[in-house]
Amino acid sequence: MNQRASVQRNLADSLWRAAARSPASVALVEPLHGALITYEALRDRASAISHALAEGGVVPGDRVAVLAERGADAAAAYFGAIATGAVVIVINERLRPRQVEYVLGRAGARILLTSAQMLAQHQRDLESDAVLIELGSIAARVGWTPVSREATDHAQIIFTSGSSGLPKGVVFSHGAMAVAIDTVVDYLGLAADDRIMSLLPFSSVYGLNQLLCAVRCAATLVVSLTPVPHQILSEARTHAATVLAAVPPLWLQLLATPAFRTSPIESLRTLQNAGGHLPVAAVRQLRLAMPNARLFLQYGMTETFRSTFLDPSEVDAHPDSIGRAVPGATITVVAAGGARCAPGEIGELVFGGPTLADGYWDAPEQTAATFRADPFNRGGAKVVFSGDLVRYDEDGLLYYVSRRDRLIKSLGFRIGPDEIVDVLHASGEIREAVITAEPDAVRGERIIAHVVLAPEGSLQRLQLFSRTELPRHMQPARIEPCALIPRLPSGKYDLDALRAGDPGVSAPLGALAQRAT
Repeated sequence: MNQRASVQRNLADSLWRAAARSPASVALVEPLHGALITYEALRDRASAISHALAEGGVVPGDRVAVLAERGADAAAAYFGAIATGAVVIVINERLRPRQVEYVLGRAGARILLTSAQMLAQHQRDLESDAVLIELGSIAARVGWTPVSREATDHAQIIFTSGSSGLPKGVVFSHGAMAVAIDTVVDYLGLAADDRIMSLLPFSSVYGLNQLLCAVRCAATLVVSLTPVPHQILSEARTHAATVLAAVPPLWLQLLATPAFRTSPIESLRTLQNAGGHLPVAAVRQLRLAMPNARLFLQYGMTETFRSTFLDPSEVDAHPDSIGRAVPGATITVVAAGGARCAPGEIGELVFGGPTLADGYWDAPEQTAATFRADPFNRGGAKVVFSGDLVRYDEDGLLYYVSRRDRLIKSLGFRIGPDEIVDVLHASGEIREAVITAEPDAVRGERIIAHVVLAPEGSLQRLQLFSRTELPRHMQPARIEPCALIPRLPSGKYDLDALRAGDPGVSAPLGALAQRAT
């Protein structure tokens, strides 16, 4: 029987089961607020929210949006909405009113669950047809039972980060979400005694993963709201974190913190990277900093939830690999003409498996372009054409090359930006780097490197290293030092802001002149 079709329950059941099994176990820790929330308390809060939504007229299939500070109430609102049979949309709390209104309107949200605190952060009132329910006004009430759902019923719409265009609403079923979480829990080996750090927004598929995996195991989620690396480390030590997941920009910030590199967090046993390429130099530094923790190098996209992972036993030998397909999934590397690629050839990653989303919300043309029939006729299932270019080696290990629309063509060569980033990091002169390109009449495209120099880093030494270690077609035409590299609310780098020359990212010229000498 198909693993996905066999799941016939509400995704919210995982919280109700955890509360029945371990009512007094701590579900969430909120260091900023000094709060501990048990599984029984989290379920009861979710029940109260379910009652409020039902009394507000919500029926299965309605869209309910959640805009709340990451923590216990946001988690309760998430499970409370799904428990009514509604389709939930978690909105990143860093978005501005116009962006929030876009998500509400695009999803056709009937209800917005939010807090007075969150609304007070906006400089104007939200303009939306969604009915606002203030979380602080919902009185305690227990006794809700999650509404029965089929595996194919919609559970959630996850909006993409917008790193490759306007955010799209990716629709997941109860069955796909349940299988995805079971898959991640199994290959990570998570258990009830884990204490999982939550550093990423619940609105992203990666940040949501930590919440759902914790609840699936009745483990503890430690919700860190500080953006300061040394405070993150302090909270991880204080609460004896066992699992730490981050995106590359955050890993690079942590590695730049002396206490992270010189004083291992003894409780950590699992590290995860996803959301982008982690430079090889950073992978090696991470292994040295936390030698007793297993490091999982992962790849995924919102549309697939999780696609690949590299077994920790292979990380030291293949620090630039994204591994193999997650259990139950298939990965095919497809050339432009539609044929399978041979080892070493670059092609588009095509994903198939039970964790696949159903498509994009109310966007049939975009859905048809990305979610297609399997070109190799494996059971008539749908697959996702990712838009990501990869290659695989003779052992079947996959290597990420670039987004198809980010591949640089310079002097007749096709270049993946991350290849250049890896070399720049190997110089030891930088903390962060992002590669963009601009048109050039002679080269085709001109490579631009945006870098954050290390405290003792030298722009001149970096330029010399680049000329020495990179072939001519991969050498940046210009290296632009920045005080910081802008980020999207998801934590990924904001390439559009870099290309637009955001004045907030450039370092003062005097400071750059001093650091370059």
